[in-house]
Amino acid sequence: MTLKELPVGKTATVQSVGGEGALRQHLLDMGLIPGADVTMVKFAPMGDPLEVRIHGYELTLRLADAEKIKIENVREAAPESRRNGRGKPISHPGLGEGGRYHVQTGRPPLPGSVTLTFALAGNQNCGKTTLFNQLTGSNQHVGNFPGVTVDRKDGVIRGHENTLVTDLPGIYSMSPYSSEELVTRRFVLEEHPKGIINIVDATNIERNLYLTMQLMELDVPMVLALNMMDEVRENGGSIRVNEMEAMLGIPVVPISAAKNEGIAELVDHAVHVAKYQESPGRQDFCDAGEQGGAVHRCLHAIMSLIEDHAEQAGIPVRFAASKLAEGDSLVLERLGLDQNEKETLEHIICQMEKERGLDRAAAIADMRFSFIQKVCASSVVKPRESREHARSVRMDRILTGKYTAIPAFIAIMALVFWLTFNVIGAFLADLLDMGIGWLTDLVDAAMTAGHVNPVLHSLVIDGIFNGVGSVLSFLPIIVTLFFFLSMLEDSGYMARVAFVMDKLLRKIGLSGRSVVPMLIGFGCTVPGVMASRTLPSERDRKMTILLTPYMSCSAKLPIYAFFAEAFFPRNGALVMIGLYFIGILVGILMALLLRGTAFRGEAVPFVMELPNYRMPGAKNVGLLLWDKAKDFLQRAFTVIFIATIVIWFLQTFDTRLNIVTDSQDSILAMVAGWIAPIFAPLGFGDWRISTALITGFMAKESVVSTLSVLFGSTAALTSMLTPLSAMSLLVFCLLYTPCVAAIASVRRELGGRWAFGVALGQCAIAWVAAGAVQLFGMLLGVA
Repeated sequence: MTLKELPVGKTATVQSVGGEGALRQHLLDMGLIPGADVTMVKFAPMGDPLEVRIHGYELTLRLADAEKIKIENVREAAPESRRNGRGKPISHPGLGEGGRYHVQTGRPPLPGSVTLTFALAGNQNCGKTTLFNQLTGSNQHVGNFPGVTVDRKDGVIRGHENTLVTDLPGIYSMSPYSSEELVTRRFVLEEHPKGIINIVDATNIERNLYLTMQLMELDVPMVLALNMMDEVRENGGSIRVNEMEAMLGIPVVPISAAKNEGIAELVDHAVHVAKYQESPGRQDFCDAGEQGGAVHRCLHAIMSLIEDHAEQAGIPVRFAASKLAEGDSLVLERLGLDQNEKETLEHIICQMEKERGLDRAAAIADMRFSFIQKVCASSVVKPRESREHARSVRMDRILTGKYTAIPAFIAIMALVFWLTFNVIGAFLADLLDMGIGWLTDLVDAAMTAGHVNPVLHSLVIDGIFNGVGSVLSFLPIIVTLFFFLSMLEDSGYMARVAFVMDKLLRKIGLSGRSVVPMLIGFGCTVPGVMASRTLPSERDRKMTILLTPYMSCSAKLPIYAFFAEAFFPRNGALVMIGLYFIGILVGILMALLLRGTAFRGEAVPFVMELPNYRMPGAKNVGLLLWDKAKDFLQRAFTVIFIATIVIWFLQTFDTRLNIVTDSQDSILAMVAGWIAPIFAPLGFGDWRISTALITGFMAKESVVSTLSVLFGSTAALTSMLTPLSAMSLLVFCLLYTPCVAAIASVRRELGGRWAFGVALGQCAIAWVAAGAVQLFGMLLGVA
């Protein structure tokens, strides 16, 4: 019997894990090892993928992958614990307590001039970003890890100037399954941080400690941060910190990153272990008396064999030995063993497999989880079912229910857009627009009264205030949309969306994970493209990047709002919703085209954790919104400001730099006149519109400001375009090349050739789509 056939609500024991390569290793690292109990929770609304519970957390798998996992001993699932089994109050360490275990090396402390660098590592959804924000505040720098497209965030720990902490990507193990795991390995092995801060989710400690054990093998000074200990306490559980410290050999500090409790003590211990270079006191987790000692003998034999090679390669020998035993080809390549040594290594591992009765990867994973079970048995008092988990189960009955998941998703996204465009965002935008209008009138009156030079007067009022000001009024809409999207992502709902939509997206050649970058693309294409970095498949990542620009970004909202108000005042919301759906439809058609041509093959396997729903931290959301608002304002006062000034200059002067009385005599009219005939069949062959589209390549917000400068009034624009031409223009703006920042991000991710292809290809697609709208409208007799 396979896991695919396990009925909902039943529990079984894993007998074997089939498959091969990185996916199989990833399944083992996630806890799907022979002998582990697994419970079927549910199937996705479309029947695939499925959700199981293992080691106390929820994991998603596709049916095709679940079919490779054989199970036995099928039985009724045990109910979640509703009360603490010990029947008496449990002593609980205070937040910040612990950290008594320190390995006294006898070394002198590092000189004060040495910067104490830290790697902040942990699983996904363990509160790592929250802890990083607590450690560094706003003193952060965002960049890239060298050679890969993975975000790197560095920051100085508050109150400790001579420190630098790097927020590593959220990973589940040090196996080379994804670029994030490779980045973490390279950072620790090549950049040699002075210490590691390993944050774990104390409510789900079994899964989190798997990564902890691999980090300890790296022989880097380390401190363990038990996050969410407040939830453990509230749910009747406890962790005996000192006993855990003694078994692990590293300081253990209970914290609550969300409540900023225990952080000071954590920093003190981290600085101490780094300053005195106190390596973990334990790196050997295999028991010589367990299962005949086969794994123990294997690892120690490998360590003796490769010791010199590991030292030359700069890889800790224990870490290298366990990775070789797993079958890690990257570590084997770095060690540079000769043929005789490789044959000896293979003989050692084959002997272990024969004695243990498991293949190499499963045997090492089993060794780690066996040690974790010992640690948890002696130091963890398991809580009753947490309120967070019980709440998540209730919410998932609707949000991932068979008949309610997709309607709920549509309703949630519709509510987000309605609140953004018609209520909160629109109200704040109108308020800001009134303020900008009042300031414009005030400055205009003052300059008129002061008899300021007409050219300078025109530059300030027509160029700066009319251009940049019209764009700034849309800042509240953009911030509001990002607020809702960040709430959905941080709450854990986006992971459910991926679970629900996986089968649907697989029909166009993608996995459910791709829905997250594309949803972010509705806010801004740049972070949407960057969010694709978390996708483990290079094929899926490239396809997602190429499709994300078809998701209408918030920078186009000023264009939609402007034209909807001018040409479709009674149906503005309907027009905007229609534009979003057109973008999605064209994206689907492009996905099908790409799947059948440049990206043949199947999407990456869908293996993902479903975290409990949690209320997003106000600080995290606030920092994100500030970053987005700051980015928009920087563009408004740099790119858009420059574009506005350039457009004003080109429309004010002729080729001899004389001031023109008619814009048709300007330099801009001459340049745009060469381009305008291309758009004449689409119904908007006016040179001023061509100019606005050109400036839109610099920043989409510039389209509105350019039209405002060139036409002078909305009435002038409405007298030149018909509603059909306006709709054709809107479709073109929806689909044509994204802004220069988005093209730059595509170039950074995929290279210049792909970026050029995106810019040119989307212009061609936009022209065809706009032409189809114009032709269809004319056939229907729409004016």
